[in-house]
Amino acid sequence: MPNSKNPLSPAGGYRGRFAPSPTGPLHPGSLVAALGSWLDARKNQGKWLLRIEDLDTPRCIPGVDQEIMRQLLACGLSWDEEPTWQSQQQERYQEALERLRALQTIYPCICSRQSIANTLEASGVTTARNQEIVYPATCRPATIPLNEVITHPATELIIEGSWRLALPPNCSIDFEDLALGKQHQDLNREVGDFVLRRRDGLFTYQLAVVVDDAEQGITHVVRGKDLLSNTARQIHLQKILGYPTPSYLHLPLVLDEDGEKLSKQTLATAIHTENEQQALNELRKAASYLGLRNLPDGKAVSIAEWLLAATQAWDRKIIFS
Repeated sequence: MPNSKNPLSPAGGYRGRFAPSPTGPLHPGSLVAALGSWLDARKNQGKWLLRIEDLDTPRCIPGVDQEIMRQLLACGLSWDEEPTWQSQQQERYQEALERLRALQTIYPCICSRQSIANTLEASGVTTARNQEIVYPATCRPATIPLNEVITHPATELIIEGSWRLALPPNCSIDFEDLALGKQHQDLNREVGDFVLRRRDGLFTYQLAVVVDDAEQGITHVVRGKDLLSNTARQIHLQKILGYPTPSYLHLPLVLDEDGEKLSKQTLATAIHTENEQQALNELRKAASYLGLRNLPDGKAVSIAEWLLAATQAWDRKIIFS
């Protein structure tokens, strides 16, 4: 847990971050997230950090982190502290997992995705495409009453399986999104006990992002709306670990012709930042998704001048208007 005397604590003021995965260069959708988070930090006289989320090592491409950094700088989106890489924070994630074990809130699970799907199908439960698969508690010990936490005193953390967080009954989370307003999620019904460390030994995004945000004293999380459904479980995990909860703001998504989220998985085209005019054009397109209008559009405008105008025009209320 961050030290309250640490200058990185939330008491030091606004601290935001952009956290791309190095699975491909920045595309228009990721630039929207980068620009939105940068503008929100600058408008609030805060700091903007860069975190490389290279936790899922099998999907990461060597050298892409450097390309992302080059693209950001070409767009004038500079960061205020040294970048961090999740792959270098493994000990902190392990420490958090050990703390959760000491708190008796995690349990081992040997279920595969296919076995979970088979169990749900046998129960008559169907999951729509792109919808969260609610874990059916197959490995949750039946001898433990549902109103008690789960403990495995004889089980080591090194197992051939994953580790899940045991949700208490009636686990609902309410929070206020700075752009979308009041949000509510029933974690039991919509998520189920979720994984913190995978079967292959890799820590999950849910655990890593909570630890990272706390360690870096992040006060405001500005990211794409596709991550909105993760927020409730992250807030729940923050509460268990005693971490502060940042403010959240989720941004519009860039969609392809089929209405699917533009992503590296859908072969989204990388943004063009080979020269200043190309980078400025990409910034202008990103700004339009964020609701920013009447920004300087002349060819003589520099990126620095355009970003200053965009910062002055930034208003959370117009994002989804």
